[in-house]
Amino acid sequence: MKWIDYRQLSPSVGGLSRLFCDYIYNFNAVRRFYKYDFRDFQSYESVIHTITQHDVTRAVLTKALIAQNRTFGSPPKTFENIGLLERKSTYAVVTGQQVGLFGGPLYTVFKTITAIKLAETLKKKFLQYDFVPVFWVEGEDHDFAEMNNVAMLDAENKVVKIEYLPGGAMPERNLGPIGELVFDGAIEQSYAALDSSLQSTEFTADMVKSLKHCYAAGRTFNQAFVSWMNLLFEDHGVIFISSNDPELKRILSPVFVKEVSEFPAASQLVIGQSAELEHEYHAQVKAKSLNLFLFHKGGRYLVEPREHDFSLKGTRHFLQRDELLQIAMERPEQLSPNVILRPIAQDTLLPTVAYVGGPSEVAYNAQLSPVYEYFGVVQPVIYPRASGSIVAERTERTMEKYQVEFARIFENPDAVVARVLEQVADVKLDQVFEEAKIKIHQALHEMKFGLVEVDATLQGALKTFQSKIDTHMEVLREKSLSAQKRRNETVVRQIQRAASGLLPNGNLQERELSLLYFMNKYGPDIVHWLMDELDITGFKHQLISA
Repeated sequence: MKWIDYRQLSPSVGGLSRLFCDYIYNFNAVRRFYKYDFRDFQSYESVIHTITQHDVTRAVLTKALIAQNRTFGSPPKTFENIGLLERKSTYAVVTGQQVGLFGGPLYTVFKTITAIKLAETLKKKFLQYDFVPVFWVEGEDHDFAEMNNVAMLDAENKVVKIEYLPGGAMPERNLGPIGELVFDGAIEQSYAALDSSLQSTEFTADMVKSLKHCYAAGRTFNQAFVSWMNLLFEDHGVIFISSNDPELKRILSPVFVKEVSEFPAASQLVIGQSAELEHEYHAQVKAKSLNLFLFHKGGRYLVEPREHDFSLKGTRHFLQRDELLQIAMERPEQLSPNVILRPIAQDTLLPTVAYVGGPSEVAYNAQLSPVYEYFGVVQPVIYPRASGSIVAERTERTMEKYQVEFARIFENPDAVVARVLEQVADVKLDQVFEEAKIKIHQALHEMKFGLVEVDATLQGALKTFQSKIDTHMEVLREKSLSAQKRRNETVVRQIQRAASGLLPNGNLQERELSLLYFMNKYGPDIVHWLMDELDITGFKHQLISA
């Protein structure tokens, strides 16, 4: 098994902050920002004990989950797990994601696998309890441009973007919760684009047929997304929950009322925690004065406090404080939490022992401990999702042929190309230019002593001359490298193809590509294979040989 330490991944490809890396490798450095150490099983025991002392409205919750998962067409195993969740001895291992087109990016699958395997691990550790995987369907988000597309690789390993555009054009207005958006006939244009980008394999026809069953005109983003995820994880009983539900919003009403009544108290707690965090790290999210959106005329708009009332951002709609409070108390389904309140809503509804999150989610949870305490909600253990790249056999052969370490590709693909060219080239350009540079510097250094005798002020002119020579030498070196590349196009093409497969668009596969690309290439059992191959306890970027 091959691994790459997260610290070896350039921020430009992995988005891995120093805060996240310290959370993984040096927890003591960040302990004051996080309530629990995810590696310590006592942390999970502590959360379980704390949850037992809080009221969780399990009967209302499970009733809503049964109704939702029936609508989603979830398999029998899911309903067995919902039945378990009604018991006080059952706890949720939660993950979640926006409801992206065709399942969204690959890391959605990695998140789900991590949640499933963590639930299994906890069950083995704590035999007296049950643990069920729960997927938070983030369908309330209104950012259509984040959810309407997926990416594939074409035959040349170039990234191709597949989009869904309702009515054939990018909407100009706020569409409200994207999870409730209904696909129209334009989904066929998305399938046409998919068809043109896919390389035909023995798996293509069946895969597209299954996808079309899930993502069809007349279905919502939520329904299509969960239907597809159920197909992928049918045997694992994943419970899907959408908070955009009148019954669940009623449970959240006290949270909304407290936020409206006491704002900006929660935001000030975030700001205070963020200020302390920023002495050494970064603040991942910024709190708003009021951390709520309102559904209005089909859109989802941020509620912004003014001097004497509230406005909906980007509209001419205004509300009095009493009116907003009345909505929070009597019509809470009209309100929607932002990034600060979403975890609070999640863990108000669910008996969450652990939340499986990506690097950004791990980072922003460093800001939230005071907010959990403020709302009296039990904060779960934050468990980092597994991370990995699927490595094609062809890529493995290329790396072995040129003796390239995978870590070098992830650090700097261009440098790898240059180094491999040096290996195979008759003329070692780096060596030639380095030796020439040394000789020139030595000659100029010797000149200095003679020039000082003539006129000491000439040293400045000599330094300027040396700087110009270095600049011209670098330009010549780049031109020479380009000429060498042209002579070694096959080598360059092989390395660049390997690099673009591992770093499409200069980004990690998991953040850029859809599972569809790999399913089309390796077959429908890829999720079962990934379940076996993906190690959720390595806490490094895993290279998975295909």
